[in-house]
Parts: sequence; C-alpha cells; structure tokens
Amino acid sequence: MKAKIFLGSPRKGGNTEILAEEVAAGLREAGTEVEVIRLAGYKINPCIACGGCEKTGCCVVQDDMQAMYPRIDDADRLILVSPIYFYGVTAQLKAFIDRSQAMWSRKYLLKKRLPSNVPRIGCLVSAAATKGEKVFDGAVLTVQYALDAMDFQFGGSLLVKGVDRKGEVRNMDAELERARRFGRELAEK
Repeated sequence: MKAKIFLGSPRKGGNTEILAEEVAAGLREAGTEVEVIRLAGYKINPCIACGGCEKTGCCVVQDDMQAMYPRIDDADRLILVSPIYFYGVTAQLKAFIDRSQAMWSRKYLLKKRLPSNVPRIGCLVSAAATKGEKVFDGAVLTVQYALDAMDFQFGGSLLVKGVDRKGEVRNMDAELERARRFGRELAEK
C-alpha cells in the first residue's frame, strides 16, 4: 500500500507537520510505503478556469502540479495537511486542491475511474490556534470535496485545537499518540 502526504503549511517544523510525521510513522508501522511532499517547495499556479481539462481530464497549465497528478493517482491513501488560516486551508494547499479540477473532469465528465485493488481513502490532518466550535468546518468541507474529485473516499480527520506556537504540539503526548494511531488505523481501512 502507498500513502502520499501533502504538507500544505509554508512553515517547516510546524504543528501540522509534526502531526503528519506521527501519522506517517503509524502508516509505516502498518507496512505502508509513505511519501511526504511539501507543497511550499513547488510552484503550483491557481486554476484558470479555461475548461481545457473537460476534454481530456488533464490540466493544460504547465507547472509543478503536473508532477503531482501521478503521485495522487499512485496513492492508496492520501493525507492532506494544513493549519487553519481563516477557517480554511492554506493558499498552498488550496491551489493544489483547485487544480484537482482536472481530476474531477476525468471522473465526472469523462467517466474515467482509476482501477484499484484496495479502497482509496483520503483524510485531513489539521491544527488550529483557536478553540472555536466551527474552526475546522470550512477546511473539512473543502478537503472532502477535493478528495472526491481525486477519486478517494473520505476517511476522516485528525484535528487538534489550541496549538499556535511553532512546535507546541510536541508537548502534547496524547495528541502525538492519537496521530500515530490515526495513521495505523488509516492503513487498515
């Protein structure tokens, strides 16, 4: 089984990355091959709504997103990782998500699905500085619909509130263990 983890935070070593490392460790413990991709290291332009993908299922914009499509298609588990920015995901992850429009076109307009021997499952890993009741709602909805476009079933979220300072989650043993367990369970779904 192969898992791809897409880090959406521009901050290296931040709370969401630490949580993602623990999820990756859990996946590896369950025998899953894991690749981690830091989106901030790539140039991914926004969708230009040209409609080109409606005919072919492929995006016509030539940038680093072209290297992401095969990685997405190759994954059995897809983990999208982002801190909360104004009740949503970061700009880096949002550009990546918006460019999945080509995959939506492939699935829904061209009726082309990827063959798979296992259920393709995706999830969200996120941390927020505040503890608001609805702080994750926007991000969760965005990721659910993006995963559907990418032809993954939504397998849940790992959400941690009240962490703001860089690396603060390292002091939260229960959350780190929960993240590792989340990874193991994700591999077994």
